[in-house]
Amino acid sequence: MTDKIKQILRRKDGAGFPLIIAITLSLVMIFTGISEYFRLMIVAQGVRDAVQAAVISTVVENYDDVYHGVREGYSGAYQPYAGDFEESLDYGDIYDRLDNILGLSYSSGYHEKRTPDGKLEFKVWNLEVDIRNAPLASGDQASARFEADSTILLEVPVSFGGKLLPPMTIKVKTSAGYTPKF
Repeated sequence: MTDKIKQILRRKDGAGFPLIIAITLSLVMIFTGISEYFRLMIVAQGVRDAVQAAVISTVVENYDDVYHGVREGYSGAYQPYAGDFEESLDYGDIYDRLDNILGLSYSSGYHEKRTPDGKLEFKVWNLEVDIRNAPLASGDQASARFEADSTILLEVPVSFGGKLLPPMTIKVKTSAGYTPKF
């Protein structure tokens, strides 16, 4: 089989030309597929990093409440209330931070990023944030810290060979925490 291909390529009558065109087109298609894969991965990683930054800023907003607990000998976000302690959590506006970081706009239930010519780059929705307060008098346990976990759905349109394929839809998960240093 390989000897036959070598003979075709060595002949001078032009019989190898279609084979070279087929190989070139195959390589272009493979390169296009790999490029689209990397584009999807870059968008997903960028959204994950932006969501994490927005969640971290919410955790940082809770610093004043967490610090109060540390001063009192606890590590959670609690405030004294009528001889006892009560949770004091601030969820902030994570979508607003996310819109500012990624340059998103809100449209029909989705936060979308569009190109200058109006094509959809990606959209996110269904943000869920779970803030877990550290228990009272948790001591120095690493597992008992103030944490915020979040999930958001991401949809990125996929195109290959000029055709629009079904979009990539994934759930992006992030986590952020606050541990006092002393």
